Amino acid sequence: MSPITEGARELGVELTPEQVAKLIAHLDLMDEWGQRMNLTAIRDREQQLTKHVLDSLSVIPYLRGRRIADVGSGAGFPGIPLAIVMPEAQFALIESTGKKCRFLEHVRDTLEITNVEVVQARAEAWKPAARYDTVLARAVGPLADLIRNAGALVAGNGRLLAMKGRFPEEELARKTSGWKVTAVHKLAVPGLAEERHVVELCRSHDKAA
Repeated sequence: MSPITEGARELGVELTPEQVAKLIAHLDLMDEWGQRMNLTAIRDREQQLTKHVLDSLSVIPYLRGRRIADVGSGAGFPGIPLAIVMPEAQFALIESTGKKCRFLEHVRDTLEITNVEVVQARAEAWKPAARYDTVLARAVGPLADLIRNAGALVAGNGRLLAMKGRFPEEELARKTSGWKVTAVHKLAVPGLAEERHVVELCRSHDKAA
């Protein structure tokens, strides 16, 4: 069994051979384009699998609904791996940098990932036809900034998910106007010794269930 298949299984995700091939191909394309533009500082393939792919898949239990937005998608994490393993959901990859959007479009088209829309915009400026059931972001700054920039994209009773490293105690101590933290989930990423958490937020007037 390949490390990526085994790691995904530890997360409760059973990958098909086609999905494994696409996940690996995404990393190959990232390496290829990374020679021309700064997509990731991680060059080692084993670390890419752990810190990019499995880290992305670890958030699956906390996604809700079928319309999901990845804010500040960059090289496509977590949006591309999630879209590959969740073909029943629709993903919007929101990225403000044009050349990164062109990379995301190239990955989508080359790997024939049909459930991905690439949006070149700043999250706070994007006006989708319909809001998203889940809006998530990985390493995009403080919770207050994420709420201010991406909160309007979340549908009623939807969730805003902030993927973090260490438990963000200082951020959680600050007030989040109009929003409340429903939970902070500790993530266990196979092969990764570092801490990972996801902060789950909803609007103050929404039901937290």
